[in-house]
Amino acid sequence: MSDFLIGLSGLGIMFILMILRMPVGMAMLAVGFFGTMVLNGSRSANALLVTETFSATSNYSLTVVPLFILMGNIASAAGFSRRLYEAAFAWVGRLRGGLASASIVGCAAFAAVSGSSVATAVTIGKVALPEMKRFGYSDGLATGAIAAGGTLGFLIPPSTGFVIYAILTEQSIGQLFMAGVLPGLLLTVLFMATVTLVTLRNPAAGPRGAEVPIRERFVALLRALPLIFVIVTSIGGIYLGVFTPVEAAGIGAALVIVMALLSGKLDRESVVRAVSDTIRTTAMLYLIIIGANLLNPFLALTHLPATLGEAMMSTGLGPYGVLLLIVVAYLVLGMFMDGLAMLVVTIPIFFPIIMSLGFDPIWFGVIAVIVIEMGMITPPVGLNVFVVKSVAGDVPMATIFRGVLPFWFAMAVGLLLIVIFPQIALLIPQAMFR
Repeated sequence: MSDFLIGLSGLGIMFILMILRMPVGMAMLAVGFFGTMVLNGSRSANALLVTETFSATSNYSLTVVPLFILMGNIASAAGFSRRLYEAAFAWVGRLRGGLASASIVGCAAFAAVSGSSVATAVTIGKVALPEMKRFGYSDGLATGAIAAGGTLGFLIPPSTGFVIYAILTEQSIGQLFMAGVLPGLLLTVLFMATVTLVTLRNPAAGPRGAEVPIRERFVALLRALPLIFVIVTSIGGIYLGVFTPVEAAGIGAALVIVMALLSGKLDRESVVRAVSDTIRTTAMLYLIIIGANLLNPFLALTHLPATLGEAMMSTGLGPYGVLLLIVVAYLVLGMFMDGLAMLVVTIPIFFPIIMSLGFDPIWFGVIAVIVIEMGMITPPVGLNVFVVKSVAGDVPMATIFRGVLPFWFAMAVGLLLIVIFPQIALLIPQAMFR
């Protein structure tokens, strides 16, 4: 069997292991280790396992992951996420579909703390879904807005997707974080516009909320101001070069912990639960990165990425035609794979192609993350749909998938705009490092 076929077989075995419910990181680690053993012998495989595991876990840049996860968990445990939603509701709740729009704004704000789409969808969903149900919102619009808004956690900094992309491609985490700001705001606006269109077509789907007096709006905004201050401090500090992403994560986590203690909303049980969730999530992400670091050398030995790259380049479709093929491949994979798994498996294959075509690696990072976000709400897997289902247990899966469909098209519009106008993603990073 040729090296190329061994590589294809390895990927096939990895997908089978994932289908059999083996953790993503372990599936990649097993294929990378045993594939290297087949090609280069057990001594080489053992050496790879030791060196790559150490280099992956000792990477200083990865410190940003547990710190930002802890910041999001503490903010959620202290009830700060509810304050964000209440502030958004006070300002836009009176509009038709205003509760759904407030949920999206709340998701965008909490995404700037948590860096996780799942955490964002669960946290805001628990607060917003009962309110939308009380005001008579349709199940499709209510759950669709939460599922779509939750995906912003993968794009708006601090994004775990960008951290892993940066590690795999050796790009700047700071530049990637900044590149996600304007696209994240663009998707937030497009989601809110989608809510407006849905409610114009069917006014009963999203009735207007109660009018909130202007004084109470500012009171709600003032209550949310501490967490907004943390967001501005963390992201603004990176942009101004005051501190690195790791330092920003540490400062943000410390500020949230201090505010939570001062507010008296944090008890021993909440702290233990937040720290335990942080450890579990961090361990899962580290295992994925270790697995990717073993899988990538195996794929390189089989020449699989280079062969697939040459095949795509030989199609004669041109740079944007090849980019379209890559986007379609992501959309298809997104129907069956978890977002992080898709990122670590595909980047070693697609990234060299993108570089050879002359595309900006930071810009492609934004494209890849958005397409992966689309996969999070695409059937039959649609991770965020299952997350929302866990919060809205009485809503059928088919209803949730129908509800997210308009938002999926909104994301497609956003993706197209970023492809046509790359400066949407590159404006802030280029200004930051000019």
